Order: sequence, then C-alpha cells, then structure tokens
Amino acid sequence: MAVSQHDGRHALPELITVDPGVRSVGSLSEKAYYLLRDRLITLDLAPGSTIDERALQRELGLGRTPIREALRRLADDRLVDVVPRRGMFASHVDFGDLRSISEVRVELEGYAARLAARRARSQDLEAVDELLAELGRTAAADQRDLVRLDQRVHRLLYRATGNPFLAATLEEYFVHSLRQWFLVLDHLSHLEHAVGEHIDLLVAIRDGDADSAERILRRHVADFEDKIRAVL
Repeated sequence: MAVSQHDGRHALPELITVDPGVRSVGSLSEKAYYLLRDRLITLDLAPGSTIDERALQRELGLGRTPIREALRRLADDRLVDVVPRRGMFASHVDFGDLRSISEVRVELEGYAARLAARRARSQDLEAVDELLAELGRTAAADQRDLVRLDQRVHRLLYRATGNPFLAATLEEYFVHSLRQWFLVLDHLSHLEHAVGEHIDLLVAIRDGDADSAERILRRHVADFEDKIRAVL
C-alpha cells in the first residue's frame, strides 16, 4: 500500500469504520492506527490472532516505528493484548462485557442525543440533511452498508454535542460495540428497521427536540444489545 502525502498529510483509503470524509491524517503512526483499527473492529484481524509486525509493515507499506506506535495506542484501546515474552494478539471479543458496555452507552448516548438536539450547529444540520437524504435511499442496502450508515449517524451525533471529551468517551465504547456487532453480523436479519430509527433520531436533532432524541437513542442502544443476545 503506497503512502501518499499532500501538504504534510497522509492519505487514508476508504475504511469501513472511519467516516467517509476522513481521507487523510497528520502522521504515519495515525495512519497505521486507523488501518489496523479497521482490521481489528471488522475482525479481519481475528480475535486471538497473533499480530505479526513485519507482515503488517509489508502489507501496509509502513515502517516499524509507525506500526509500533499504532499498536501501543491500540493496546491502550484494549483492542490489542500484549503478553510478555509471547507477543501481541488481537484482543478477544468478550460478550460478558455486552451488558456493561450497553449500560454505559444507553446513559451517555442518550445524554449526547439531548445535547446534540440543543447544540447542533449549521454545519451539523447540513450533515443531518445529507444523511436523511441518503437514508431515504437505503431500503436495499446490505448489512455492511447499514453498519456504515449507523456509524455515520452516531459519529455525527458525537460531533454535534460540541463536547470533545464526551465524544472521545462515546467513541471508545462504540468501537467495542462494533466488534461485537461484526462478530454476529452474518447471523442477523431485518436490520432495515434501524434506518427508520436513524431517520427519527436525525429529525429530532434537526428539530431541536431533545426529549425525543434522547428517547429514540436510548431505545436504539438497548435494541442493539437485545439483537446480539438473540443470536448468542
């Protein structure tokens, strides 16, 4: 994978777990981080698998230092396990954490939806309108397309809170939920109703209806947990 630069930035390919608008980053270690995080979240790097740094250098076209810096950051994110004298491994997906993660997400994301409805700026509302138009065309979308749209809705919501500390916390828990989602994705059906939930949420944010936005998102996160439990 060739490294391309423009004005000191490094291009990213289109990734499943990064907003489509994020097409470049400021350093090679950040690029390595997003490339590897995408593989870990989507399970292209299987849970429990050994992480081969040299192989990653060859595959990603990046040097040893950015790969190592990215892996240290991913270990902090609990996506990589470091075992002394044995090496690094993709962390396991622990469904025992499902309830704990959902409990945190219900409260924090519900609060974030309330803030977003109150604080959304003009550029946020433009993004809301764009997503609403796109969601209206997704009836035949496949499962992964729906997951991509779900991510875009959540991350738009996080930005619209205007609180970067809250957004960073929400992203941390959302990433672990995504790994659980990808592990069961092929066993799930009838996800299309989530499009309707997204539309209702975005309309509530656009209309400044904080009560409805919070109620819709709390229900959406709780439903996520129920769907995963149904296939375990």
